[in-house]
Amino acid sequence: MCTAVDNREIIILSDDDDEDDEGCEQDVSCSEPSVVIVEVEDVKKSDCVLPPSALDEDLVVTFSRPAEVLPHARYDCPIHLFTATDCEIRAPLAGNQLICDQCFCYICDKLASSCVMWCHSGVCHCNSHKRSDFWKDIRNSTLLGGLKTFNLTLSEIDAHLRQAEMMLQCFRRELTVQFSSYLEGKRLEEYGLSILNHQGLIHDYTPVYESVSSFLNKADKQDGRAAAIMRLGAAEDFIQHFQIPGTFILQSSKANVAEAKALLLQRIVASLQRQMVMADFTAEFTHKLQDFYKRLNFPAPLKRMRNSLCVRPWDDILLVSVLKGQNLLGFRKDKGKRDILTEQISVVLLRTELLQHQHRYRELCRYLQVVQTDKPSRFQEVQDLIPFFTCMEGNFTSALHSLPSSISGTASRFTPNLFLTYLRIFETATAPKLIVSQPTQLCYSDAEWKPIKDAVPLKRAELVKFALRVQRCCSAVYQDSLCWTHLLKIVNTPCGSLSGIPAPSPEFLNNAKDVVYSILLDQSAYIHIPRAFQLEYPDQALLLLITGALGLRILTAALSPALPVLNTLKDNAWALRWLWDNLSSSADRCHAFVQEIEQELKNTTDGENVLHFLQSIVPTLSSSEKDWDQ
Repeated sequence: MCTAVDNREIIILSDDDDEDDEGCEQDVSCSEPSVVIVEVEDVKKSDCVLPPSALDEDLVVTFSRPAEVLPHARYDCPIHLFTATDCEIRAPLAGNQLICDQCFCYICDKLASSCVMWCHSGVCHCNSHKRSDFWKDIRNSTLLGGLKTFNLTLSEIDAHLRQAEMMLQCFRRELTVQFSSYLEGKRLEEYGLSILNHQGLIHDYTPVYESVSSFLNKADKQDGRAAAIMRLGAAEDFIQHFQIPGTFILQSSKANVAEAKALLLQRIVASLQRQMVMADFTAEFTHKLQDFYKRLNFPAPLKRMRNSLCVRPWDDILLVSVLKGQNLLGFRKDKGKRDILTEQISVVLLRTELLQHQHRYRELCRYLQVVQTDKPSRFQEVQDLIPFFTCMEGNFTSALHSLPSSISGTASRFTPNLFLTYLRIFETATAPKLIVSQPTQLCYSDAEWKPIKDAVPLKRAELVKFALRVQRCCSAVYQDSLCWTHLLKIVNTPCGSLSGIPAPSPEFLNNAKDVVYSILLDQSAYIHIPRAFQLEYPDQALLLLITGALGLRILTAALSPALPVLNTLKDNAWALRWLWDNLSSSADRCHAFVQEIEQELKNTTDGENVLHFLQSIVPTLSSSEKDWDQ
């Protein structure tokens, strides 16, 4: 097949990959080239005759035309020759000003025909090319604009960052106007003040503060990287503002330049720290933000904030080793220097929040055990959550071990409500579904309680040991009546039943007193309940142990209210009788306790019903309302 064309060549392509070696030795065409160029003349279609070798080919190109010229930089133009120099800007060099329809300006990144600086003396964009550092710097400055100060590259720029730059430019113009107005000041009359023989000015920084705050509000709505750039750009602009001493000073933190700048910078730092911990910034981009922030010219009152953005990336070697449990000390030697895992409390709180969201509780506990911070008292509150995070991992045994019962341990700072929260967690293997940063948030929340994955409720004996350990070191829990009520409710019914516990043998009751007090008075770190004590009457043994602890509590000081506590033993009158027998060893305190009960009975609407139950155990209680009024 042949077609008459304007070109004077025909390109013939052949493919003989399917031929084997033996066939090639016999076929002469195998020794011929794979591409055959056949020169032709303008002839009619019927007169076009291909050579025999071409007729044997699998593919024959019978028509070709010049390639279409695509958009290109001027130095790559296939039509006009380009002469490269390093930094010639005075005039076009050797025809570099010539362009085709598809030539682009390397500096402006637009068609050369629309570049106003193409042949302009002193700039001459027509001489620019990518192999010159001089022209590269000019290109970056032109295309990056204000973003160049952040040391960003063109590959990092997207539409969001372009928008951020435009918003920064508008903000800077507005801020210049606002600060100029502040420098001029306003007369007293403009503030509705009139003081005889006083013509002073008031320099109010509030409008400037509000302008910056408004811009930061806009930044909060932008894409992550764009928001970070806008915040730092704003900080660069207002950080150099200064106070003008006036005759009159407004009593407002926003009106004072130093105080207002501190407030604004704190807001910016808090937002950027959150982004660095929570967002998926690359390590390179984060490093550029930190470098820009450090280059700011901090005035003396703000120099303490210079290192506020020194946030370790998540892939930091020391941080990773701590999270993985490979480093239990929180420091390492790097090139002879000691690198210690020290972070600001704000960063610690952010990491705590994120790791909770990601359900990485084990890593969170490792981190909190070794990290050092600048606010120990606030950090102590976060560390006190380690038992809770261990519970959320489903490891109740480790959670109990993370509650040291010393006077300075976590349990010593329990509140009654927090104790009851942990008691419920251990008993039900459920927990409130929420993100916390201090223990009190566990107690006052309407969050839904959900099962903890892989967690198994503690046995009653372990619950009793936990409660007694906490009572030893936390007076608030030991004194609280509600804590005793909940604890007794756990042990006053048999496992799997709602009825009372059958009374044990009299011999067991007689021997139980010595065993119970030996357990309670033992000051070792852990509560040890002898196996023999629980062997015959396991439920009764635990009830007597808690009842005995309650007896010691009553002998120590008044228990108020006492009726709800005693009422929990309504179905186990034998245990209440055993308690009363033990209280009788201290006649004075026992008499005082009876008076306390009588006083409570006077103030309760259900006094008669409770009285009948107690009188069966405590005969000395008065049954006459007349006696109550005496």
